[in-house]
Amino acid sequence: VAGITVGAVALPLALAFGAASVSEEYAAIGVSAGLITAIVAGIVSGLLGGGSFQISGPTGAMTVILGGIVSGKYGLSGMFLACFLAGAALLAAGLCRFGRLIRFIPRPVVVGFTSGIAVVIALGQLGNFFGVTLAGETTLDKVIYFFTDTLGKINPYAVLFSVLAVLVMAFYPKKAAKFIPGSLAAIIVVTLVGVFWNPGVRTIGQIPSSLVNTVKLEFSAVTPEMLGDVAGSAVTIALLGMVESLLCGTCAAAMKKEPFDSDVELVAQGIGNMVIPFFGGVPSTAAIARTSVAVKSGGKTRLTAVFQSLFLIACVFVLSGAIGKVPYAALAGVLAVTAFRMNDWATIRSYFKARHVGAILQFSVTCVATVLLDLTYAILIGVGLAFVLLLCDLCRATVDAARDGDTVAFRMSGNCYFAFADTLRAAVEANRAGAKTCIFDFSGVSYADLTVIGAVAELCESLRAAGAAVECVGVSAHVRRVFEHAHADGILQTVN
Repeated sequence: VAGITVGAVALPLALAFGAASVSEEYAAIGVSAGLITAIVAGIVSGLLGGGSFQISGPTGAMTVILGGIVSGKYGLSGMFLACFLAGAALLAAGLCRFGRLIRFIPRPVVVGFTSGIAVVIALGQLGNFFGVTLAGETTLDKVIYFFTDTLGKINPYAVLFSVLAVLVMAFYPKKAAKFIPGSLAAIIVVTLVGVFWNPGVRTIGQIPSSLVNTVKLEFSAVTPEMLGDVAGSAVTIALLGMVESLLCGTCAAAMKKEPFDSDVELVAQGIGNMVIPFFGGVPSTAAIARTSVAVKSGGKTRLTAVFQSLFLIACVFVLSGAIGKVPYAALAGVLAVTAFRMNDWATIRSYFKARHVGAILQFSVTCVATVLLDLTYAILIGVGLAFVLLLCDLCRATVDAARDGDTVAFRMSGNCYFAFADTLRAAVEANRAGAKTCIFDFSGVSYADLTVIGAVAELCESLRAAGAAVECVGVSAHVRRVFEHAHADGILQTVN
């Protein structure tokens, strides 16, 4: 039952994400590819995954990457090859036990990345939402083209259908969603309106009633030049698949209170993405929306993913004619609402309400970078910023100078990294005049690096040369080892 429920949720998303993954000329192939991906990934990745609860398939995040690949030099063949190479990279990452690296991506970066993807998905549907054809390589190019060249060509019927889909999902009763998901209901309602009214809004058209797409990966068409050109895209797909699948697994494991093996999950995603191109599908990852539905619907074993795929297989052979009548405007409305719901609004509000500057910076920079740059760069920029902010926090060491007659005590506290060395030198220079005894108090220091200890050694030599006695107190075992590594033998003799 859980598998059928997930299948009902996966059907409209597979249609929408499949269509959004390719350029308009391949739209029908993209819809078929979305369904095929949900079927194959559900079986392969579902049976082999790192947890009993993972449901894989096409996702909104992937559509952001794939559209650019398909519209490039090699078209669909380039996407299939990039998917295969990404799968091989994920398989290698799992075998090398890289799954634990997900722990080094801070939560604000993930939230910003997700929000950025949501913005890109929404902007990418402007053409279908308003019934116009957009031109441009990047999302920003298409948005500019929309506002400069297509405003006079907007199809009011397409807008009406898109808005109708949004309204159905927005006001759909929660009780009814237990039986028919809001996204599926929206597509059914808009499709029925289109069939009976027939205002000339563009529809998906005939899709193949087959588990193998009309176009798929053919190694005979692969050249060394093609391999080199799509390698960068494959890395991006692999990184995104890794992040999305492992975040999904971590969240779902907490929901179901079961263990999750991140390395096994990467192997499963790798094998799945190496198999999918031979069926003509798009790259897949574990999907948090479908996985959470599986858990909340009572899914107990990996067979939930298998039954979801069996349900979708039935849809391919029985409903292909009906699917062909779905207007693209309906899919655009569903994706617009899906993009809005992708944002973790509660977490975002908490960052701004608490005025957590570091979290706000990480969220905002990652979100903007995701919209304007390549997704891989966005993750790297977000993580890099997080580590810079972390370093700034760790380097907030202080030194207080207290004078008692001709004795001056320099009390240090915090993590004393290299940036603290100049602060310590300034404090000593400002208070050394007339001092006959100088005490360096390390009792509040939890960490000190070689740069700081080297600075302390230089200051001790300078003070002794000026005739002052020097003493170091409160040195922990860890800081003592740093003294030894710095060969500060003269200072160690005065440690109490």
